[in-house]
Amino acid sequence: MDTLMERRRSVAARGAELAVFEYGRQPGPDVPTLVFVHGYPDDHRVFLPAIRELAETHHLIAYDTRNAGASAVLASPGDFTLAALVDDLFAVLAATGAARVHLVGHDWGSIQGWAAVQDPRATAVISRYTSISGPDLSHFARWVRTRFRNPRTWPQLAGQLMRSWYIAAFLVPVLPEAAWRLFLNRRYEQLAKRGVGNDPIRGLALYRANFGPGRNRPTPAARATVTIPVQVVVPTRDPFLSPDLVEGLEDWVEDLTVVRVDSGHWWPATRPAELTELLRNSVAGA
Repeated sequence: MDTLMERRRSVAARGAELAVFEYGRQPGPDVPTLVFVHGYPDDHRVFLPAIRELAETHHLIAYDTRNAGASAVLASPGDFTLAALVDDLFAVLAATGAARVHLVGHDWGSIQGWAAVQDPRATAVISRYTSISGPDLSHFARWVRTRFRNPRTWPQLAGQLMRSWYIAAFLVPVLPEAAWRLFLNRRYEQLAKRGVGNDPIRGLALYRANFGPGRNRPTPAARATVTIPVQVVVPTRDPFLSPDLVEGLEDWVEDLTVVRVDSGHWWPATRPAELTELLRNSVAGA
């Protein structure tokens, strides 16, 4: 498809207006629907190379999350909690009439996806989930605790904590904003192999709303078992997430597939052909 035709709408969510984009074929019983949720500091355009490849055969939905792109938060400071982000996803699905979708999340979009597939609303509308470079936050916390208690796994823990340094840095007032202006934009361009294309300072609210003391997340005991088929893509050269983080997922994800790819964090944008092949095979094997 030489020209990617875009159908845009605005979806009202709790305290936000979400920019939603549809591509490809019209929805129908024989047309698979894929829903893409981007991460930080991206917007929906991170998936456009893959969307372009899939548009001839699929109904495709992507949207800018409330921290990004053409979406807007209607009141300051705004609600950026994981609960609000999950409500946004279901608002998009309801507004587009999408049902039995294959959900695809990258980075923060993947974190949102994990929370969404544990939501009671998911069974009616989400048929499969592909997670790329974004862990379930409760699983991440449990993974850290279990490795802290076992000296044999301290090297794994140390490796991940070194990768996660930026989370603590983003919680500090003022300095992260200055860092983005001074040098992080260039660093992002080196890692992602493209320009930011979005205001990364807006997205810092994600970290400040969901990390740190007093943030409410489900305990491991209260975590729902996931019955929706899940495939987790693990870029083995991801500078932010250890490949070892997948350990333990099988304890609460009933139908789990782990796919390791020799790539970095922004695999969906740098290797879109590999992503489209994976998604096509997932639909064929459903």
